[in-house]
Amino acid sequence: MKSFAPVLFILAAALGGVSPLAAQQNRASPHETFSRVVDGNRVTIVYGRPYSKNPKGDDIRKIWGGLVPYGKVWRMGADEATLLITQQPIMLGDATLPAGAYTLFALPNEAGPAKLIVSRQLGQWGLQYDAAQDFARIDLKQGPLEKTVDQFTIVIDKNPAGGGVLKLQWENTQFSVPFTVKK
Repeated sequence: MKSFAPVLFILAAALGGVSPLAAQQNRASPHETFSRVVDGNRVTIVYGRPYSKNPKGDDIRKIWGGLVPYGKVWRMGADEATLLITQQPIMLGDATLPAGAYTLFALPNEAGPAKLIVSRQLGQWGLQYDAAQDFARIDLKQGPLEKTVDQFTIVIDKNPAGGGVLKLQWENTQFSVPFTVKK
């Protein structure tokens, strides 16, 4: 059984620039750490989970093309930018990510494929995005959800063909990209 120490070290280093107390006081949404072992590799996602319901009222917000505008970089959640940690190298879409920590952004498009942006920069608050730090831009598959999802959700499912699938789900839409573990 592999130690969790490398993951905890990377997570601590990545979040070291954000004061935990200050970040929690300014957070608008609950946060989650999701982790799954796929083919012997632990992949961890740390992200904010906003709701469709407006926190300042009772109205339900339009997500895609509204709260999350088309053609603009989005932090994939709320508050701090979304963090992905992989213990082993993975092939995410058509990009090979070495073991380590990355920030994830999305670039949704009304026409054409949405992009998953993998950034080398860590510890950003909100949309502190620097395109010069891009490690890769990966096409996301877009599809409808059978049931509306009120709270932004990121999951990692095992792929029956091997590896896993990273899925972003909110409102009535899912964006996904497969990955495999590099041996």
